Amino acid sequence: MTKSWDERVDEVWAQASGEEVGADTVARIDALAAERGPDDARAEFERAGARDSAGLPAEAVALYRRALTLGLDEEHRPQCVIQLASSLRNLGEYDDALAVIRAEEERSADGPYRDAVATVHALILASAGRPAQGLSVALLALVPHLPRYHRSMTAYALEIAHADT
Repeated sequence: MTKSWDERVDEVWAQASGEEVGADTVARIDALAAERGPDDARAEFERAGARDSAGLPAEAVALYRRALTLGLDEEHRPQCVIQLASSLRNLGEYDDALAVIRAEEERSADGPYRDAVATVHALILASAGRPAQGLSVALLALVPHLPRYHRSMTAYALEIAHADT
């Protein structure tokens, strides 16, 4: 039985797992992306991810933006935004990264990737020299997972956010 495109993409990523992603993985993803054509959002997203994983964040950013412009489904769109914001952080483009991740926080506050969004938001703030604000974002994301102490931990997290100012 012939494997689907998604299965073949997953296979490339599974084989790359645990090792440094290099030119071979990028080439394999590019070959799979070519099957879908240059105007396929998902193909561009996969191409971006390959470059991101290979340590080429500037190339990844352009492809993530293109994938978003082309229109991704609701499974891959938030992943793309998270990865775009992370790549922007890696490039030191903190204001742009914050704008991207904050927009995603608003768009999908109750979505399945909300904790990942908060994690990247916290990392961006820490990298931008605002570690207390980053800690606050991370703590606020953790609060719903606590068995108790929601009110007090929320208050502490909000209080600590002001330590950077």
